[in-house]
Amino acid sequence: MIAGGPSGRDSHQARKSQVREAHQISIKEVLDIETTEDTPIIQFGRAKRSDPRTIHNDALIITAILANYEVGRIFIDSESSVDILFREAYDQMQLGGVSLEKVNTSLYGFAGEVVHPRGMVSLPLTMGRGTMRKICLLKFLVVDVPSAYNVILGRPTLNTFQAVISTYHMKIKFPTPGGVGEVQGDPLQSRKCYVEAVRKGQKRNMDDTHGQSPPSKKGKAPEGKNSEETETPAKVQPAEELLNVEIIPGNPDKTTRIGSHLGEETKKEITLCLQRNADIFSLTPQDLEGIDPQVITHHLNIDLVTGQ
Repeated sequence: MIAGGPSGRDSHQARKSQVREAHQISIKEVLDIETTEDTPIIQFGRAKRSDPRTIHNDALIITAILANYEVGRIFIDSESSVDILFREAYDQMQLGGVSLEKVNTSLYGFAGEVVHPRGMVSLPLTMGRGTMRKICLLKFLVVDVPSAYNVILGRPTLNTFQAVISTYHMKIKFPTPGGVGEVQGDPLQSRKCYVEAVRKGQKRNMDDTHGQSPPSKKGKAPEGKNSEETETPAKVQPAEELLNVEIIPGNPDKTTRIGSHLGEETKKEITLCLQRNADIFSLTPQDLEGIDPQVITHHLNIDLVTGQ
């Protein structure tokens, strides 16, 4: 999940104004169903049972044309409030005549980490083929952090394309003048990205734990034109220091962390809540023994018919 950026206005006053506008609309709003005679119906059929992708938890990763470059490892993230173009991919696209527009609002991740965009750039994105192709001009925030992806397409892109996604079918569909366009996700790239993202996360965690800066190394180039090796940028710094909290009082081996910026009363409330619910935490493998299969089970992501 990524929040922030200029999609919700690029100043504090403008963001407050946007909230007031939404409040006024919610008071006066009248249901107005738009005529859909010329809008194609978007639907997803039943996935083939012989398809090993039928049962999966893969992220939707696609390949599309960005500014006339075929770019792979594009992550479709409906929980992101902005569209992201990572600096490594941006540099390798060599967009000589394109300048970055200044952005004032930072980005905030799930764990509260803060990332300051290097700027914003407007680029055309093409999805689909032939008469089912659609091109839209989008605004991307250029971010200089390590990532398993080249691009993250968030809600701005989905809304601009009027797109509907199905992670179950590994597809994104959108209306075009010629009918319903679609892009098929790539399960292989999705799993490769997952492995790389976990590896990068573990490495950053180890670096933070030992207080070491990660060495500069050659990173993977975007899957597209003009691919070449570049140095991986520096890691993202935490937004703040974190405090260790004992889930079980007196047991320093069973802890979690909370933000240090919280008020003393809030820290106390969170700590008490964690300690009251200490029994739901699985802190060791032994804690997982004896769980009823009706509560949770584990299975391999393979098709029993094809063996894949």
